[in-house]
Amino acid sequence: MPKTLTITRPDDWHLHLRDGDMLRGILPETARDFARAIIMPNLIPPVITATDAMAYRDRIFNALPKGADFTPLMTLYLTDTTDPSDVAAAHASGLITAVKLYPAGATTNSDSGVTDIAKVMPVLEKMAQIGLPLCVHGEVTDPSVDIFDREAVFIERVLAPLKAALPDLKVIMEHVTTSDGIDFIKETAHNLAGTITTHHLMINRNALLVGGIKPHYYCLPIAKRETHRQALVQAATSGDKRFFLGTDSAPHIDPLKENGCGCAGCFTATNTMSCLAHVFENAGKLDKLEDFASLHGPAYYGLEPNTATITLTKHNTAVEFPDKINTGDGPVTVFDPGFPLYWSTS
Repeated sequence: MPKTLTITRPDDWHLHLRDGDMLRGILPETARDFARAIIMPNLIPPVITATDAMAYRDRIFNALPKGADFTPLMTLYLTDTTDPSDVAAAHASGLITAVKLYPAGATTNSDSGVTDIAKVMPVLEKMAQIGLPLCVHGEVTDPSVDIFDREAVFIERVLAPLKAALPDLKVIMEHVTTSDGIDFIKETAHNLAGTITTHHLMINRNALLVGGIKPHYYCLPIAKRETHRQALVQAATSGDKRFFLGTDSAPHIDPLKENGCGCAGCFTATNTMSCLAHVFENAGKLDKLEDFASLHGPAYYGLEPNTATITLTKHNTAVEFPDKINTGDGPVTVFDPGFPLYWSTS
C-alpha cells in the first residue's frame, strides 16, 4: 500500500513570480500546493513603494486560476532612498509583510539595491521599532571575494554588525547555503532565522559543474560543497524553529538560461513538496517535514498556520512531472534533481 503523510498546508517564504505572461504561466504551479508566499519585489522596475506593492498584489490576484486559494504576502524592495514613513505606512495598513534587502548587483534585477548598509539605517531602525521583518540576500558583491565565499563574508562584514547594532530588528537570512550561515543563525539568540531552498537541499556544486555546465542548476547564491549541503539538510530536518522553507523558485525562460551568460535561478515550484519528502525521508525525519514547510515560517512571522491540509503519497513507481512549464513568455524548465521522485501531493 502507498505510504501517506498529511500535513498542514505549507507556505513558501521566498518566491519569485515575475510579472505579465510569466506570472500568469507559473503562478498556478505555486498555488497548487502552497497557501501563502513571500513575494520577491525585484521586478523591472522594482516594487519600491506601497503604491507599487498594491498594484503588483492586484496583478497577482488577477492571475490566479479560478478557485485557487492563495495569498501573496507582499514585500518592498529596499533602496538607498527608501522613505521610512512609506514603509511604516505600508506595514500599518497590512499591505506588506516584510522588506527585502538586495546588495546592489548581487543577483537578478538587483541593480537598484543597497550600495551601503549605512544609507538605509533610518529605514532599518524604523522597522525594528514597528516589528517589520527584513529579508536579506546574504552575499557581498565585492569583486575580490570568491563567489563561493560571498555568504560567509556577508555575515562577517554586514549581518553580524547589523545584528549587534539593531538586536530588535527581525531578520530572515534567505536561501542559506553554507554551514557558516547555519552556525551563525544557531549562535544568534534573538530575532534571526533562515530560509532554506529546495534545490540547495538536493544539489551541491558538482551537480552544476561536473560533466559539463548545467545552466538549470545555476542559482545565486551558488550551490556549495557537499559538506554545506549536508549542514543544510541537518538544519532543515532538525526541528529547529529558526529554519523554514523558502524555495527561491525563480523562473527564467530557457533562452535566458541556456546561453553564454545564463540567468541565475532554479524553478522548483512544481515539484518542491515531492523533493522535500524525498530529502526528509532519506534523513529519517519525515515527521519533521510539517515543521519545516508549514509551521516554523508562520510562527516566525507572527502568523497563524494554515487550517487546510495536503496529503503526500509515496508511490511504488516514479512520479512524472512536466519537463517544462509553457508560459506566454516562453518555456521554463522545471528543476530536475537528477533522480526519480516517488512522492506526490493532493
